[in-house]
Amino acid sequence: MKALFLDRDGVLNTLRRNDYVKSPDELEVLPGVPEAMALLRQQFGRIFIVTNQQGIGKGLMTEDDLDVIHAKLLAAIGSVDHIYHCPELERVHSFRRKPNIGMALQARHDFPDIKLKESVMIGDSRTDMLFGRRCGMTTVLVGDNSDVALSDPYLVDFRYASLLDAAQQSWS
Repeated sequence: MKALFLDRDGVLNTLRRNDYVKSPDELEVLPGVPEAMALLRQQFGRIFIVTNQQGIGKGLMTEDDLDVIHAKLLAAIGSVDHIYHCPELERVHSFRRKPNIGMALQARHDFPDIKLKESVMIGDSRTDMLFGRRCGMTTVLVGDNSDVALSDPYLVDFRYASLLDAAQQSWS
């Protein structure tokens, strides 16, 4: 089954540069995301969010805080099959932390019907694109990230201004 993997910050909600979404009040869903999600649900058998959340590892928020943030996100965008997150710090080099593929392997374990090579990763960073490429997925870069597309063009299969722009295309 073809699945969609979505990064969170910068794709579904506003990226807080040099900061983290630490409470529901700080979560701002990007324009067009609810509409995009409705379109994407028609195109994919399963949808997952995969997100690095080292704010937990830094002690800036708790797992419970993240659960409340994700509840607010899902209320705005609709349900997904599962949200996978990695709370470890970048310096730990966790296998679960993107660009490593641990979250994708966990999704495949939890949902054995998905086929990673038929799946799509939508993200806004080099890390997201590398994660998708390592999993054998089609990669879609969204947002104003010309540095990623120019520095590593082999990582990016498609590029769009927003998740809604991507959802309206026929690549999927």
